[in-house]
Amino acid sequence: MGEVRTEITLVNVEDQGVANRGYISQDQVRQLTVNAVVDTGAWTLVINEETREKLGLRVEETSETTVAGGGKVPSGVTEYVEVRWKDRKTSCQAVVLPGEEDVLMGAYPLEGMDLMVHPKKQEVVGAHGDKIRNVVK
Repeated sequence: MGEVRTEITLVNVEDQGVANRGYISQDQVRQLTVNAVVDTGAWTLVINEETREKLGLRVEETSETTVAGGGKVPSGVTEYVEVRWKDRKTSCQAVVLPGEEDVLMGAYPLEGMDLMVHPKKQEVVGAHGDKIRNVVK
């Protein structure tokens, strides 16, 4: 399978809450549209320091993240960020990896928006077509 990319918009959740309460205007909500790499084997959203700064996200904890090849690099976990894809959205924390070039969208945001990678078309699609279906057991 080749590299799959899709356009997503990342939104600062705290800014959105402040705007919803009328303290700032919607155009003051920090957001960024990117062409993200989709990685179903990754856990969550991965961003770099530049993206974190543009969105104004706070790092809530620091740790080390294991990267391809088995090495470990220092990383941070941000407060929640909203991820939007077409008419769908979900919120998750992002892992900040210094020096990372691309935004990476992993399994957690994909599942939160009921999305999957279509194996033949090599593109992101709704797991249940155009209708979002979340099942709680």
